[in-house]
Parts: sequence; C-alpha cells; structure tokens
Amino acid sequence: MRKAGAPARTSFDAPCSSFYPIVKTLSGGKRAHRDRSAPVTAQQKLAAVDVGRNNDAPAHKVRKMNKLLQNVNLAGTSLFFQILGSNQSLALPHISVPDISWIDWQTIQAAGFKVCIFDKDNTISEPFALTVPAKLLPSFQQCQQVFGSNVVLYSNSAGLYQYDPKGEEAAALEAAFGVHVLRHREKKPAGGCEELQQQFNCAPHEMVFIGDRYLTDVVYGNRHGMLTLRVAPLTSKGEPPSVTAARVIEEACVKRWTAAGIKAPLQQLMPHEQCARIIKQQSS
Repeated sequence: MRKAGAPARTSFDAPCSSFYPIVKTLSGGKRAHRDRSAPVTAQQKLAAVDVGRNNDAPAHKVRKMNKLLQNVNLAGTSLFFQILGSNQSLALPHISVPDISWIDWQTIQAAGFKVCIFDKDNTISEPFALTVPAKLLPSFQQCQQVFGSNVVLYSNSAGLYQYDPKGEEAAALEAAFGVHVLRHREKKPAGGCEELQQQFNCAPHEMVFIGDRYLTDVVYGNRHGMLTLRVAPLTSKGEPPSVTAARVIEEACVKRWTAAGIKAPLQQLMPHEQCARIIKQQSS
C-alpha cells in the first residue's frame, strides 16, 4: 500500500513493467560456477591484450569471470526501477549526438566545465577493443588538448576494485588510450563521486559525463549534477544479450518520457536552451 503523500507511479500506454521478462536477463540468468578443483595459473589471473596483426581493432582479453560480472549490475537495475515510478528525468541526457565527433569541446570548456569523464565500450571504442575508431580519434584527441590531464575513463570493470583489485586492466587501458582510468569502488549508476572530486579537485557540476547507456552513464551523471552527453552505441557486435535487452527497455522508456515532455535535470552551468551550442555543425 502506498503511503499518503508518496508520489504515484507513472502509467504508460504500454507500461515498462511489461518488459519484466526481459529484465530478468539483467541479473545474468543462471549463476555461473567455476571448477574450483582446477588450479588457477598466473597467466589466467592476468588480463591480456591482443594487439593483433590485422586491420581489426585489437581485443582486450579480460578474465572470463570479469566479463560475466561486468554485465551484472543489480544496483543499477534496482535504481532504474525506482526511476520508472518517479524522477524519470534522471535517465534523460542533456544532449544526444550520434558520436563524440559532434561535440564542441572548446565550447564546453568555455562554459566552465573542467573535467570530461568517458565511458569506454561503445562510446570511444568497440566493446573490449583497445583502439579509438579513426572517425572518432580527432575528436578524442581534441578533448585531450582542451582539457589536458582532466580526461578520465570510468569503466564498470577496469579500475573497479571488486573485479580489478590490482589495477591490471586499468593499466592496460591507460597504456592504450593515453588517459587515466578511474579506480573506484562502485559500479555506475550507484555510488558517489568522491574519487572524481578528490582526483580533480572540482565540484560534480563542473564535470561532463559522456556515454552510450541511459541506465548507467546518464543516470550516474545526472544524479550528481553533471552535464550528460549521450552518444549512440558504436556497434552491437560482441555485446552481451543482457546489455542488448537493457537497451530495449531503456530506449522504450526514454522515448515515452521524452514524448511526454520530460527533460533532463537542470544543469548549473548549462541551461537547457544553451545545450545546442555544444553540437558541432557537420560538413556534408
């Protein structure tokens, strides 16, 4: 029974609760079990980097268990269900663009922002790859030129103490992309941003979060008052079924909320009417 004064749930023509069978996949389905009788070698413990000898993007060979656990985000799923009933604006980005090449980094800096935080997979590289696609590389390099050392990757696997306690995967990404990988204790979108504030010595509203996921990247950034930029995923190739299912839910809900006139939360340095200034004019 709902307590008096509590916000009522938002109803939809096709309510998001109808997606519940799909959402069950977000928990990873059946639990995976490792044969503990077999010894684990040192080589198996280390994440490897396949630099490859062809034109394909080199793959980042993370441990199999890390790959599985990366796709299980129970706290994020729980938070998203809370958003379904109230405060849907947290899932809506301030700006949506096809990819990072559409972003004017100098305009962002001129507005007073000091730090750019990137999701990795499907934002600046294909899943588990260690190269920035040629189309996006000039923009990523320009961001580094404008913001200097205040560019960081925030991954839900590499740098997360629970799955990368020695920082081996984070170090591999740092060597590949030339930017710092945040060491942190909690997955997006849960948790605070104390590690970011300590590292960059600025307030969350002076930060920009760039990512492809509404559930993780956009919600996390909006929870802390950041400017949120959502890019379309680079590819569906190699994406786990649980992530694909989550995208179906996220995009359906965001489409309905946007059609209903709901907007992203107000951002202290970038009012809604000024957000369009950040988008570059693309030459034909």
